[in-house]
Amino acid sequence: MSQMQSTFAARAPSGEGEIAFLSIKRLGLSLSTFFAISYVICIMGYLIMPDFPVQHEALSIFLPGFRLLSWQSYFLGLIESFAWGWYIAAVFAPLYNFFGRHVAH
Repeated sequence: MSQMQSTFAARAPSGEGEIAFLSIKRLGLSLSTFFAISYVICIMGYLIMPDFPVQHEALSIFLPGFRLLSWQSYFLGLIESFAWGWYIAAVFAPLYNFFGRHVAH
């Protein structure tokens, strides 16, 4: 099966075309990289403009153990940001693929 065929795995029941199949690996890498870059930008914003009215401490809601700011906490937040991307991909992609195969348009 070619790369193009494996990307579009399920056909719509009505024959109107193909439904895209989401790859957990591709989605996980994309989301994890997005969250890691966003995290780094947020931390850089805090370091450059610490008085800017953004509650950077709110990161600790989504990143357990994160505290502003030490090297250990920075790397912990970076790892947890990356892990969130994989968690979302591991849950979302199978759900999307399931409903893409079983729900009619």
